Amino acid sequence: MSSEKSGVDEADAIYVHGTSLSTTHRLGQPEHLERSEGADIGLRVIIGNRQAIVSSSDISEPALEELLERGVAMAKVVPEDEFSGIAPAELLAMNVPELDECDPDTPDTKKLTDLAARTEAAALAIKGVNNSEGGDAGWSRSFIALTTSNGFSRTRVRTSFSLSAAVLAGEGTNMERDYDWATAVHFKDLPEPEEIGKRAGEQAVKRLNPRKVETAQVPIIYDPRVSQSLPSHFAAAINGAAVARGTTFLMDRMGKQVTAEGLSIIDDPLRLRGLRSKGFDGEGIPTQKRSLVEDGILLSWLLDLRSARQLGLQTTGNATRGISTPPSPSATNLYLVSGNISPKELISDVKQGFYVTEMMGQGVNIVTGDYSRGASGFWIENGEISEPVSELTIAGNLRDMFMQMSPANDLVFRYGINAPTVRVDGMTVAGK
Repeated sequence: MSSEKSGVDEADAIYVHGTSLSTTHRLGQPEHLERSEGADIGLRVIIGNRQAIVSSSDISEPALEELLERGVAMAKVVPEDEFSGIAPAELLAMNVPELDECDPDTPDTKKLTDLAARTEAAALAIKGVNNSEGGDAGWSRSFIALTTSNGFSRTRVRTSFSLSAAVLAGEGTNMERDYDWATAVHFKDLPEPEEIGKRAGEQAVKRLNPRKVETAQVPIIYDPRVSQSLPSHFAAAINGAAVARGTTFLMDRMGKQVTAEGLSIIDDPLRLRGLRSKGFDGEGIPTQKRSLVEDGILLSWLLDLRSARQLGLQTTGNATRGISTPPSPSATNLYLVSGNISPKELISDVKQGFYVTEMMGQGVNIVTGDYSRGASGFWIENGEISEPVSELTIAGNLRDMFMQMSPANDLVFRYGINAPTVRVDGMTVAGK
């Protein structure tokens, strides 16, 4: 990366070496086994206000020399970008906390196959389940190195373990599918495979014989496995790149109320064993736990260096870097803070409502906030979850939905983005 040799003013590089192993067990028999291993390197070169990104899976010395040459050639002809540039040395992470991101134990094929078999067996044991898409078990390990031309050089090693099952219940045209899954950084943090399989099977059986409902405006209750989509949409609406472009309905809401009073949304990249934890971001900036919303008030955007420069602000350390893409802002371990009442209390006064357990489609417009998604789940009558319903569409506007959110007290950190059971009033359910 010598600027004297190449004519490059600034540069950074990311190197990723990944290894993974996965297996599937279907209808009592091993069906699929896959192991992969590979390395990739991404190089960003900056000449003046022009930057180029090049990448390669060939890390031999001649290939790297060629990669640099290609990057320099591209950087000389691309349009100028006054907001590009690596992090100044004074902003770089010097002390990176230990976040326990790596499980030192590597599972063998036999162990994963046994886990997949146990997961599926538990699902098939549920009365009413008569077919399976399989039980899956997987493991991966990633070594990540980031280095910059002004002296930053850090590495991370992350592991991931996963279990899942998807099964079908019923017969003929009256069949329903459901699933369950879990992911953890350390193996011992995974639930037992029997727990995953049992839940998948029970959920599939509960969905049998769904009915249609009339179009109505009723409270929507989001189960935790789908409620995490709400803070995910919120993160997209406060992404610094969207704010800088003026393509989000929250662009003018900094310091103002954006959710119901009492609600808080937090981004915590420093959570021990978190699925998205990291001590430094994709530009070498130290990360920190940050309240994005507190008592309903918007306190911060999600920013990388480029979007921060566009907005005249400081980066929040939320840059994510791909091998062949420039840094961009992204949430880490994002979550909606728990409320004070149980899920049962949350729905106790609902005369007619919709408890959503699965969602389909991506009908969300971050520019306007318009929201429309396919959904299935269970109908609520007189404060109780009753019969299954399907082929419904729920619609509203995120601006109003965020103001109407009421969280229960059952937050569990199962995914990268998490939320407890959430109630949203004033939405429309489109049925038959």
